[in-house]
Parts: sequence; structure tokens; C-alpha cells
Amino acid sequence: MDYTFDGYRPGSLAGVVGLHIDYYRDAWGFGLEFETKVALEMAEFLRRMEADRDLFLTAWDKQGRLAGSVTIDISGGGPQGAHLRWFIVSGETRGKGLGKDLMDRAIGHCDRRSVPQIWLTTFAGLDAARGLYEKHGFRLMSESGEDQWRGGVREQLFVRRKR
Repeated sequence: MDYTFDGYRPGSLAGVVGLHIDYYRDAWGFGLEFETKVALEMAEFLRRMEADRDLFLTAWDKQGRLAGSVTIDISGGGPQGAHLRWFIVSGETRGKGLGKDLMDRAIGHCDRRSVPQIWLTTFAGLDAARGLYEKHGFRLMSESGEDQWRGGVREQLFVRRKR
């Protein structure tokens, strides 16, 4: 399937939050705590993002529906480097290569800006995503009982150092 890649479009914030809640509600039983955390943090990022450094990438299908997204937060990533966030594809596109394409574009964005390190937090049990992260050079650095998503999961930190 062909996709159109873009940045922010009106409705993107709601669309990306919607993709997250659709998946994490059905697969993990997440609810209000998760949804509000994603929405608040993404809104804050979009208000402060620096277009020449950061990346808010969306993918749209032929019918104009949001099919996936990924964000790279360089300006607010802190001393750990660029923060990869809100990586998601719709249920209809899962397993069709869009996730790999989004990840390739996100990593390429960081490489073109000579970002020495990219980090992300996720949780144990997201095996397909973990496989994609590891194929792109991310390594599990730590796992803890901390549960910022309030869903009864074990948080993980993955880091990719520039090759």
C-alpha cells in the first residue's frame, strides 16, 4: 500500500491519540490515565517543537485516513539524546511494512542531524515493536517495575547509539 508522509495536519493530534487508545485499550486494557498522558504530552510537544530539529511524522493512506506516526523529540530529549515517541500504526496497516518505513525515516532524520543517541521507553510484551527496535540498532538498557502508563506493565528503556 502507498502512503503519503506529512507532518502535522489539522486533526493529527486527535488521530494519533486515537490510534494509541484503540490499540492499547483493546490489547492492554489501558484507559483514561494512558489516554490523557499521551494527549497532554503530545500537545505540549507540538506547541514547542522546533521544526528544523524535531520530527512529527504522519502517514496517510489513499483515502486520507491516518495510518501511522512517529515523533523524534531532539529539542526536549534531554541529556539522553533524541527521544523517539508515539510510534504507532493503525490496526489495518499493522504487519504491512509501514512501521519499518516510519522507523527508517525517524532514524534517518536523527542521522542527518548527527544525533549521537536515540532513546525510547516502552514496556515488556510488545514483541513486534521490540523486534523492529532491535533491527534498527536499539538495545534494551533497563527494565523496571515503574509503570508510567498505569496499566500494570514493566517499563523498558531502549537506546540506539549512532554507528
